[in-house]
Amino acid sequence: MVSKEIEIPEGVSVHVDGKKVIVEGEKGRLERTFKYFWDIKIEKTDNKVVISSPEDRRKVKAMVGTIAAHIRNMIKGVTKGFTYRMKIVYTHFPITVKVDGDRVVIQNFLGERTNRIAKIMGDVKVEVKGDEVIIKGINLEDVAQTAANIEQACRITKFDRRIFQDGIYIASKEEGM
Repeated sequence: MVSKEIEIPEGVSVHVDGKKVIVEGEKGRLERTFKYFWDIKIEKTDNKVVISSPEDRRKVKAMVGTIAAHIRNMIKGVTKGFTYRMKIVYTHFPITVKVDGDRVVIQNFLGERTNRIAKIMGDVKVEVKGDEVIIKGINLEDVAQTAANIEQACRITKFDRRIFQDGIYIASKEEGM
């Protein structure tokens, strides 16, 4: 038997419907459907969410822990939110970064004429202040994926990375918006 419990803080409501979990708080609402093949139950008691399984196998234990971590991140997201700060680094050509709708446009990267584009995921807010890109949102996966998209858009392939260290890199990850 494997079981994990998660405390539900004040001001947060959690609804469980089979494999679907909905978390609502002051910052917003997150909804997620978990896909798994084992006999795992997600139940809500008074002020706790209990994830349990009668099986004791290693993969089942791992899945129970993963589901618990996702629900904890959802609760943190609707109460505090998540912020990633990225640093714009250039030595050769000044990089221009701007937000255009649901994408980030990177201009003049290594003197290239074509723009590099990174997709903004979900309901994430991106702002550029000087040499810093700030990514904020309540869904940790969307915030992290947006930061990864920006980093990947500035990936250097045809030059020596020890010399050409230009790019946009994650500087810090914080809870709170």
